[in-house]
Amino acid sequence: MTLTFHWFLPTNGDSRDIVGGGHGVPTGAAGGARPASVAYLGQIARSAEQLGFVGALTPTGAWCEDAWLSTAMLTEVTERLKFLVAFRPGLLAPTLAAQMGSTFQRLSRGRLLLNVVTGGESQEQRAYGDFLDKDARYARADEFLHVVRALWRGETVDHDGTHVRVEQARLHRPPDPVPPVYFGGSSAAALPVAVRHSDVYLTWGEPPALVADKLERVRALAARAGRELRFGIRLHVIVRDTVEQAWAQAQRLLDGVSEADIRAVQEGLRRSESEGQRRMLDLNGGSRDGLEVAPNLWAGVGLVRGGAGTALVGSHAEIADRIAEYHALGIDEFILSGYPHLEEAYWFGEGVLPILRERGLWRHPDGQPGAGDHVDIPFAGVPAPQPAVAR
Repeated sequence: MTLTFHWFLPTNGDSRDIVGGGHGVPTGAAGGARPASVAYLGQIARSAEQLGFVGALTPTGAWCEDAWLSTAMLTEVTERLKFLVAFRPGLLAPTLAAQMGSTFQRLSRGRLLLNVVTGGESQEQRAYGDFLDKDARYARADEFLHVVRALWRGETVDHDGTHVRVEQARLHRPPDPVPPVYFGGSSAAALPVAVRHSDVYLTWGEPPALVADKLERVRALAARAGRELRFGIRLHVIVRDTVEQAWAQAQRLLDGVSEADIRAVQEGLRRSESEGQRRMLDLNGGSRDGLEVAPNLWAGVGLVRGGAGTALVGSHAEIADRIAEYHALGIDEFILSGYPHLEEAYWFGEGVLPILRERGLWRHPDGQPGAGDHVDIPFAGVPAPQPAVAR
């Protein structure tokens, strides 16, 4: 199986610096120099599509634009790119959610991927009218996904559960193909729900040993449930021609945040109920020191951003090596991002993907580019002549 790469749509704004948001970070902390307009997000989406990314993750929450509406608009400015729509069960009825997914899938010509997010922050959930605690949200997600999956199979559903109740629910037109479900979560309440309903289990970018341990636990639970899952990982990337240039860029991002920023964001993140967020905090320790937590894995992003807080930092070949290392653990899908998202997509797409293609680990979704696709540009790649020095 060749590797699958997805990019990220910054519907909370983009910048040449780290943009905050999510998991206890105040909504007002999000934003950036580049507003999340259809024009700019369309640039990112089209570039990701051309470079060979299969899909693009869109976040959910009060700190960003709505994922369903944003991606629906972007289907009209792209051709092949799929949209991994982050979605919170319980904020609308399961029959309506199933209908929305079916409509999106049909009108986009099969380009919906669904990322289920139960919501790790009770305070934000209450703002949306949801007053369940964390464990109850996972229990509700279990019932919710049971109904949605049955509707997508074309069944008529009666369900009278603790959190979800429907009678004679049925879709006029089930989706074809059925959208795959992506699901994360590291807590004891999350894992059983993930193995019952997900097609792809997601983890944030932890050191390989921690990822291996988590995947082993999920595999064991899935085997007991009679299921076999695919695995994906969510990471940022900072990739350059040389390792020195990559780490200089990481340092530039770090220099762009103040100690006051770090203290304020860390205080908010420590209130998070998310087990995954706690594991991200353990990696950075709230300090600028010791942020390379594994070879080429940098925890600096998580100092001022909720959610995914680690980045792969290095040369093209080094990042390709780290991706191969995660793949050896069982990771087949990589959801990546970088600041700014437009330029960093090109750094990765033009620098790392060709190396992975040469190693037989990746091929472009539109087919392997051949020699006929290459355009010779005179003098491209040739070092510029140095000016003569008078002697």
